[in-house]
Amino acid sequence: MSYNQAFSDMFKNSLDFNQFISTGRRNMEALSAANQVVVESAQAITRRQAEVARANIDNAIKVSKDLMTSGTPETSISKQSDLMKAFFENTLNNLREVSELVTKSSFEAFDVLNRRTAESLEEISSASATASKKKSA
Repeated sequence: MSYNQAFSDMFKNSLDFNQFISTGRRNMEALSAANQVVVESAQAITRRQAEVARANIDNAIKVSKDLMTSGTPETSISKQSDLMKAFFENTLNNLREVSELVTKSSFEAFDVLNRRTAESLEEISSASATASKKKSA
């Protein structure tokens, strides 16, 4: 067998490039789907943070009015202490809720990419096996 014959046989019936292009297209679709999950989650988190900020402002206005109308300084200090405790607990609960949303969206995006990675590896493996069979035949 000549050098030219060996070189031409190397590329003859070797790989199905259409399959690799299709795999790449599906990889991009999976990346787009994961990106969509992240964007939707970011929007939900932003909406939730806006709701929390609005509620905090409304609560601060209401509390300010109550403190201005309270009688003695001792009563005012007691109310301020109770309100700060409630505000702190509310803030922690809201922070926990937002962090749970972030964690959930991260897992969803990771699942999309992980599933596609496994599928892509299977596709490449089967394409390589098919190419090896064609080449040996």
